[in-house]
Amino acid sequence: MKLRVLFSGLALMATLVAAGLVIEHGLLGDWMSEAWIDRAVRDRGLQGELLYLCVAGVATALALPRHVVSFLGGYAFGVGLGTGLALIGTEIGCVLSFFYARAIGRPLVSARLAARVRHVENFLAANPFWMTVLIRLIPVGNNFVTNILAGVTRVPARPFLLGSFAGYLPQTLVFALAGSGVDLGAVSRIVIAVLLFVVSGAIGTRLYRKYRHGRSLGVEVDGALEEEPSAGEGARDR
Repeated sequence: MKLRVLFSGLALMATLVAAGLVIEHGLLGDWMSEAWIDRAVRDRGLQGELLYLCVAGVATALALPRHVVSFLGGYAFGVGLGTGLALIGTEIGCVLSFFYARAIGRPLVSARLAARVRHVENFLAANPFWMTVLIRLIPVGNNFVTNILAGVTRVPARPFLLGSFAGYLPQTLVFALAGSGVDLGAVSRIVIAVLLFVVSGAIGTRLYRKYRHGRSLGVEVDGALEEEPSAGEGARDR
């Protein structure tokens, strides 16, 4: 293995491990929590909005689930502004992790996770924008892992990032609505958010079944959606 490939892979691994430890052991303190929102973000005007955006972008790039970002956005700013800011923050995280993987992790990740990279690349290749929208709509998968895997493929950045932005919107709205309901004590908003999540997940699953045309994101995703994997997928992934 070439030293450049080794060092770039080790750098990516070290970053991912460090990010995981930071999140798992709470080394960010109470950042991206309701207590932090109450203390540092709410009723702070533009300063609070910019702080939320910065932290949301970095936290999402470090694998914090985008639904947490969306929920806290709704809690802090209400459903309208909260959805908009959470969407932008999540997209910032997507851009950061995508280009980080593309710049540093491509050689080693492509080799070590060849099967998963191949699934993502083949799935996106025909129509990167719409297939990315579809990935973001289905109710399974990992946002961070998708960003990293897409970053090491040959998929063009622009349609992937724009498709992510569009595909993020429905679930961002749903979780921001839930967050705003918690803030207002509005049980009806939370119930509506749950129903919308179920509906959006069902729509995403239906679209995946209809438009994947024999392509697959892997046996894990197909299994979660109760899909039969394409011929040979199971043998290749085991």
